[in-house]
Amino acid sequence: MKDTKLYVVIPCYNEEEVLSETSGRMLELFKSMISDGLIGAESRIVMVDDGSRDSTWEIISRLSESSSVFRGIKLAHNAGHQNAVLAGLMTVKDECDCAVSIDADLQDDINAIAEMVRKYDDGCDVVYGVRSERKTDTFFKRFTAEGFYKFMKIMGVEIVFNHADYRLMSRRALDSLSEFKEVNLFLRGIVPQIGFKSDCVYYQRAERFAGESKYPLKKMLSFAFDGITSFSVKPIKLVWSMGVFVCIAAIIAAVYTLISKFFGYTSDGWASIMCSIWFIGGVQLISVGVIGEYIGKIYKETKARPRFIIEEYKKQD
Repeated sequence: MKDTKLYVVIPCYNEEEVLSETSGRMLELFKSMISDGLIGAESRIVMVDDGSRDSTWEIISRLSESSSVFRGIKLAHNAGHQNAVLAGLMTVKDECDCAVSIDADLQDDINAIAEMVRKYDDGCDVVYGVRSERKTDTFFKRFTAEGFYKFMKIMGVEIVFNHADYRLMSRRALDSLSEFKEVNLFLRGIVPQIGFKSDCVYYQRAERFAGESKYPLKKMLSFAFDGITSFSVKPIKLVWSMGVFVCIAAIIAAVYTLISKFFGYTSDGWASIMCSIWFIGGVQLISVGVIGEYIGKIYKETKARPRFIIEEYKKQD
């Protein structure tokens, strides 16, 4: 019988429709893993309420009062998914041997946790939950998701393909994660930088059990852009390259204009002038926008505001 203390951290935002099912399935999994000797009886399930507007916190409170297996963390306001995950992990890092982060919607296969623990026992400090396929996704979702991972690779970001935020981390990996102080969190890019021994567990993702997705297209695009600008300066280099290209094009156009003038081939060219103005103006606006995004991130980092504030931590022991 092993006494490995596993803590499962579950970020929750307006998840009242799914929490009863999630807690029931997680409790059954814990009983099975304890019975099989994979984890110790002091393992816990920690739910983090990320400023929900429904009865999520009331459900978490009842669970933590009914069983010592459940614990609840209430954030003072909505800090965002990444900060909610971090809040849970940083709260429990000194109490557990390893921690797993997983969303509350039951799309990720919770049975993969047992395999993660086995790989932890084999010496892995980080075990990534990776989707084996995307058959349940629409063509658009599959195309954009796979495109995102490929683009991140091109941008030089170290990232695990088809991995979200379903992972196991050992205590020393969590201690190392706590050393990363940036406000603009992108955990999928941060965790691979820790560098300890890692492995992957593959699973099939299911449909959401209940409720609505908390990541609509607008939020997904914003999250992807945050990931790119948080870990790569290639967009700025691309802006510089575009500037060089426009300058070269302008020189070529100037030479062509002078030659045409010399041979008397010039005529009024309203269309070409307008196209040139719009093109150069567009390049300038894009360039200013990209550079402004980086300056905005620098501004947020220099203020060093807390990434989350815990209002309450409910536990029996």
